[in-house]
Amino acid sequence: MKKGMVSMAILLGVAVFAGCKRPGEEPKPGPRVIAVIPKGTTHEFWKSIHAGANKAGEELGVEVIWKGPLKENDREAQIKVVEDFISRDVAGIVLAPLDDTALRSPVTNAVRSGIPVVIIDSGLKSEDYVSFVATDNYQGGLLGGEHLARLLGEKGKVILLRYSEGSASTAERERGFLDAIKKFPGMTVASSNQYGGVTTETSFQAGENLLESLKKPDGSLSIDGIFCPNLSTTFGMLRALQEEGSAGKVRFVGFDSTDKLVHALRSNEIDALILQNPMLMGYLGVKTMVAHLDGKPVEKRIDTGVYLVTKENMDTPEMKELLSPDLGKWLKE
Repeated sequence: MKKGMVSMAILLGVAVFAGCKRPGEEPKPGPRVIAVIPKGTTHEFWKSIHAGANKAGEELGVEVIWKGPLKENDREAQIKVVEDFISRDVAGIVLAPLDDTALRSPVTNAVRSGIPVVIIDSGLKSEDYVSFVATDNYQGGLLGGEHLARLLGEKGKVILLRYSEGSASTAERERGFLDAIKKFPGMTVASSNQYGGVTTETSFQAGENLLESLKKPDGSLSIDGIFCPNLSTTFGMLRALQEEGSAGKVRFVGFDSTDKLVHALRSNEIDALILQNPMLMGYLGVKTMVAHLDGKPVEKRIDTGVYLVTKENMDTPEMKELLSPDLGKWLKE
């Protein structure tokens, strides 16, 4: 009797399970979800990273969810995004931390919850991550400083307009620039303690104030060169130079690229741009995460390259691709 009851229970269980599926259909798991969290979502740089992440997601058959704070100084918003993805139990998180300290705890919480993290773009003061995929930012600063010194014949006064405190990537560029200038006895740094902030508008205002403080009695600038370590400071300083009529009159090396910066490079208002490869960064961030989830070994540090572009080489195929990447296919805008 008991044996018959057990058999009947098994049959009923099978019938109930079969009733949950359509005839002949096997259960199919959905694609793994990878969350990609940028520092911000407005600058062209982040759109390139988004495009690269989407490209990798499509190639590898994973779902990429892109979400980040609107502004690059909103630490609390980025922390909340990380926490939200932890609660959604995504397969992995690819994160560009906007603060190298404030994001340590959320990353640790993700790892403790069984969600691996790949860091991109900017470093984190932690080892709780699978891999760090980014530009060699210190090398980028060195390239900028050395090129500016060569433009000036290795003598002259230069300034650095910094980006924002807590940003590891730009801090490394700033350090590289200052170390480069130290190599040249004829070079001096007239200002290196001013911050432009995370928007082009705040950088424009900071640039205006800084340039005003460096004017001679006749109204001309007392400096010979300028270095800016990211997109917002470069564009903000360009606007400040244009407003006061000094664009093209001092040597200017910036970082990253937009159509307006490309135009300024071509028209001699900017002498050089240090370029990253943000599309590759987004692509390798997702690809590295998927490799890790598949149990494959990955490098702890992956360098995505850094390049010096000038008016002389800006029309080469390699530089054109970096200056104006085709994002439309992957952003579906």
